[in-house]
Amino acid sequence: MCDKRGLVIVFTGDGKGKTTAALGLALRAWGQGLRVLVIQFVKEDLETGELKAADRLDGLEIRPLGAGFVFEDDEKGFRRHRAAAAAALGAARAALEGRGYEMVVLDEIFVALNLGLVTLDEVSALAAQKPEDVHLVLTGRGAPPEIVARADLVTEMREIKHHYRSGVGAQRGIEY
Repeated sequence: MCDKRGLVIVFTGDGKGKTTAALGLALRAWGQGLRVLVIQFVKEDLETGELKAADRLDGLEIRPLGAGFVFEDDEKGFRRHRAAAAAALGAARAALEGRGYEMVVLDEIFVALNLGLVTLDEVSALAAQKPEDVHLVLTGRGAPPEIVARADLVTEMREIKHHYRSGVGAQRGIEY
């Protein structure tokens, strides 16, 4: 029996794989005919593999709305990041209100939250406004207990071993 209720799904933790899991879920949903929007907080518009793939998949849209790496001691840059996060929040609200998608992924929203680019009240409000039949996927390190409690599914990625630790840099197709 298939239940049509939209879920709140959280991928969090210190290990690699949160965005990868969310993108896999987005691809699965797209394959089942759902319209999917991925809004990337913090990440800027670079030529990542997921952006190249989404360009070829009608009905799966990825919007990198962040401003890149955040340096908290750079006040001017921090204001730019905060403005980008506010625009991403606005896009998320519009996507949920417009009901044009059956799945909305807010990638790295917890990073934006923990850096002070968005507030817990704003993130909670998004989860509360989610239409009943829309899946909302939230990713990033440090998911707050209030969001974890509200979620239907929470997975924590835990690092056991990472190639960075042995000096191997970012790999095309793995990190980007």
